[in-house]
Amino acid sequence: MTLSILLQFVVVLAAIWMGARYSGVGLGLWGAVGLLVLVVVFGVHPTSAPIDVMLIILAVIMAASVMDAAGGIDFLVRIAERIIRANPKYVTIVAPLTTWSFTFLAGTGHIVYPLLPVIYETAHQSGIRPERPMAIATIASQQAVTASPVAAATAAMVGLFAEKGLTQWGLPQILMVCVPASLTGVIVAAIVSTFLGKDLADDPEYQARLQAGEAPAAKTSQQRPPLKPGAKTAAFIFLAGVALVVLFGFFPALRTLPGDKSALAMPTVIEIVMMSVAALMLLAARVDVDEVPKTATLRAGVVAVIGIFGLAWLGDSFIAAHKDVIVPAIGRWAQAAPWTFAFGLFFASVLLYSQAATTRALMPLGMALGIPPQFLIAMFPSVNGYFFIPTYGSLIAAINFDLSGTTKIGKYVLNHSFMVPGLIATSVTVAVGLLLARLMF
Repeated sequence: MTLSILLQFVVVLAAIWMGARYSGVGLGLWGAVGLLVLVVVFGVHPTSAPIDVMLIILAVIMAASVMDAAGGIDFLVRIAERIIRANPKYVTIVAPLTTWSFTFLAGTGHIVYPLLPVIYETAHQSGIRPERPMAIATIASQQAVTASPVAAATAAMVGLFAEKGLTQWGLPQILMVCVPASLTGVIVAAIVSTFLGKDLADDPEYQARLQAGEAPAAKTSQQRPPLKPGAKTAAFIFLAGVALVVLFGFFPALRTLPGDKSALAMPTVIEIVMMSVAALMLLAARVDVDEVPKTATLRAGVVAVIGIFGLAWLGDSFIAAHKDVIVPAIGRWAQAAPWTFAFGLFFASVLLYSQAATTRALMPLGMALGIPPQFLIAMFPSVNGYFFIPTYGSLIAAINFDLSGTTKIGKYVLNHSFMVPGLIATSVTVAVGLLLARLMF
């Protein structure tokens, strides 16, 4: 029996490894292949596919995609740009707080891409080493994902609590812990980042690039195309939808129907509200519905759903099939020091490159181990380990946008610009989260 479980675990790891090689939809597709092997070769009974989680994510992504098609994300980016440019001397502090805030509101870290050139230009023109704000701003944009009420990863967490019958745990508790914890982590990492690396005037590599003409003058914001007519309207409707979701989450009475003893489940509320918000934006902002499927936001969301479909289904099935063996084997260790489960979440996210997929694949194990829900919430930001191996899209973009050459991958790969701020932000966030969880609950 033990040999069979080990072989099945190898199949699971092999599926994850193959999915990570292909990335994108490959994560989900190879997860399905792994499940096929478990079913056909080992006779594992597959669990139900994570339908509720996928539907929540689709609803949220639809709303964000309509806003994107209407130009609403571009509108939010321009607000962020003005905030960053207004405080050039403190760009290493202001930039990450700005990217955190806008990811929190929009639910996607992809909002950082158009801000990266602005951050570079502001730092470069102010004589500040661009690596400092570029790296921590990129990290902050992903740290906010696990604090956003409309992010796919948060939706996955809310869906899991509902699925496991833990109805007293959900969006309010996640926000109460993860918002202050992740903000603290980002601020501490930003402060540390102000001391990293040499100043531009003392950096021989930068001076060489400057002499060679490889650090051209920064572009101005006037080069941007005009906003679409419905951009502001779409952004305000979307943000109103976000506020409504938070309101329903904190006050269950608002989602309790007349005559019912219990409130509607938050997954259902999120799906209804965000799909309705998407429809309102179509109407009010006069969005061309054919443009919605072409947005980068929808493409990223569909990739996340496919990843969860295959990979989480594989993980759920494996854990469910051997729950009686796996849980006792590591249960005492996890119960004695529950915080160590955060390392598993972190290193899984390094492979999966998806906070939502990591959450859906591993959090059920944490629940099966009996780790208290408040501590699972505190460890939730550990799924932001994507930066450890510098191949994630936003990291590569930050490196390419920094024409000074200060944001880079080191000779030994892991000694890259994002490692220190990433490790500090994640570890401080989890530590503060665990403290808040203990104090609040």
